[in-house]
Amino acid sequence: METRQPSLKEALRSAIWARTLTPEQMARVEATTFEVFVPKGGFVCRKGEVVDNWVGIIAGMVKMNNFSPSGKSVTFTGVPPGGWFGEGSLLKDEHRKYDAMALRDSRIARMPAETFHWLLESSLPFTRFLLMQLNERLGQFIGMVENERLLDPDTRVARCLASLFNSHLYPGIERLVQISQEEVGLLSGASRGRANQALQVLERQGLLRVDYGGIRILDLEGLRRFQAG
Repeated sequence: METRQPSLKEALRSAIWARTLTPEQMARVEATTFEVFVPKGGFVCRKGEVVDNWVGIIAGMVKMNNFSPSGKSVTFTGVPPGGWFGEGSLLKDEHRKYDAMALRDSRIARMPAETFHWLLESSLPFTRFLLMQLNERLGQFIGMVENERLLDPDTRVARCLASLFNSHLYPGIERLVQISQEEVGLLSGASRGRANQALQVLERQGLLRVDYGGIRILDLEGLRRFQAG
């Protein structure tokens, strides 16, 4: 049975940053934020474009990545439902530095830059949230560089899955992660076949179970500590 997806209003009201907004602030957020549908493989946003929205994931999965002139792709991170991104470019008023693509059919929330900056000026808790968001994102990217340069594919897959469980960046994600083996490969920089091998290794270690419709995490701390021998 399919899980019921939240409405745009429900998704906004359940966001961490929305919990401390005043009724006036929440009303403006709800009045101005809109939803778009992006099919699997479609662009949520493009590198080089003017950044005029803060972007949230209502349903689906999005990856942030870039392509080299030769066509090689590097993936920075995956963003599951409940995650928001793009605050850095909005704060610096710069063009977007990366692409964001839908790994599956996705519902996307877009908060206009005007509303974003109004919240920044009128809500101290929202400003604190953004400081934490930027700090967590920095830590995530530092870990990603380390994983890419130092770790083997099995360990990269383990850390990739563990990174989705960040209570600040991706609140509300459940232990059954609705993610395919192909998507795991795309996010961890491995082929689908190699990602499948890594998942089998992690499953034998008792850290996860590959279920119908996703991957069930059995030992999150074990995934974070996992290091292939």
